[in-house]
Parts: sequence; C-alpha cells; structure tokens
Amino acid sequence: MSGEPQAVRRATRADVPPLARMLTRAFLDDPVAAWAFRPDRLRPEALERFQEIRLLQLLADEEVWTADDHSCAALWAPPESWKTTLRQDAALARSFAHPRLLSRLPLIAVGWFGLERTHPDVPPHYYLAVLGTDPPHQGRGLGSRLLGPVLERCDSDGVGAYLESSKERNVDFYARHGFRVVEELRLPRGPRMWTMWRDPRTR
Repeated sequence: MSGEPQAVRRATRADVPPLARMLTRAFLDDPVAAWAFRPDRLRPEALERFQEIRLLQLLADEEVWTADDHSCAALWAPPESWKTTLRQDAALARSFAHPRLLSRLPLIAVGWFGLERTHPDVPPHYYLAVLGTDPPHQGRGLGSRLLGPVLERCDSDGVGAYLESSKERNVDFYARHGFRVVEELRLPRGPRMWTMWRDPRTR
C-alpha cells in the first residue's frame, strides 16, 4: 500500500458500490449495527444494502466525501436537510427485508425516530451522518482529512455541525475537531450513543 496521501474529493454515483462495501467492513463490529442487524450472519449483506441506500440518498446534496481509493468516506447532510423523508425511511427499511430482521424493525424504528427527536432543529448546521474508514487504513489520519472540507466551510460560514457517535472511543477523536458531547443516550434494548455539537471556529 502506498504511503502517498490520498486525494479527497466529492463522491459520485460511480463510487457508491465500493464505498458501500468499505462502510460495511468499517461498521461490521459497530455496536449500533450489531443491535440493528441480528443475527450476525445476516449483518454483512443487510448492512451493505443499508449503506448503499444511504449513500444514494445523501449524494443528492453533494456532501459525500471520499478518498480516491475508497478507503474512507464522510457522509454529510447540509443545513436544514438532515431529516429523512417518509420515502427515504421506507427505502432504508428495505435493508430489513429478511424475516429475521423484519421482526426487529419496530424496535429499530423507535430508536431511529428517538434519535431524530434528539437532533436539534436550530441553529442551522451540517450533520455528519456517517464517517467510516476501512479497517486496514485506520489510524492514518484519513478520517480527519475527510472531515476537513466541510468543517472548514462551517468555520468560514459561521455554521455549526452535529453528529451521533456509536463508539465511546470515538468521542475523543471528534473532540479534537471541536465537537463536544451534548447528551449520552441509550437505544431501546441497545447500546449507548453520544450526541455531539461543534460551534464554528473563529479565525
């Protein structure tokens, strides 16, 4: 693997399949993914379907960023565009088409809409829906580089940013980029999550 830094760019529709596969690998052991997609043997296929649908939804806002080799991706929603529509929710629900997963869908929906109720309506902000790095490439600063373009815009435009972290160890990573924990919550019969907010930095 080359030690040269990867170029960071906006993703296109052609990037969706490799990014969906990469994000599946990145989130295979994620506590929220394990909670949502049980049993374990069904998780890879269902999670890849979920990631592909979410990528396609967020591509429309042109704030999905990737490295040239698809080793990392940051999926953002711009201000006032973070809420999913009923049509988008229905599309995401197709990830649970297997009978064993379908039985969990009501519980997942309660957790999903609970997160939406926690999400602040104001002030306007960018929402980091997903940040993932392929496991062999983790620890190389790729996640920080992928966050850069949108966080720089937040600072120049005076706009905040918001995210939910599904792993406690990632809280410190986001704190280094200016995020602070707003609330710790627990999904129904599931893992903890941390909501985090970032005020724009003044120059």
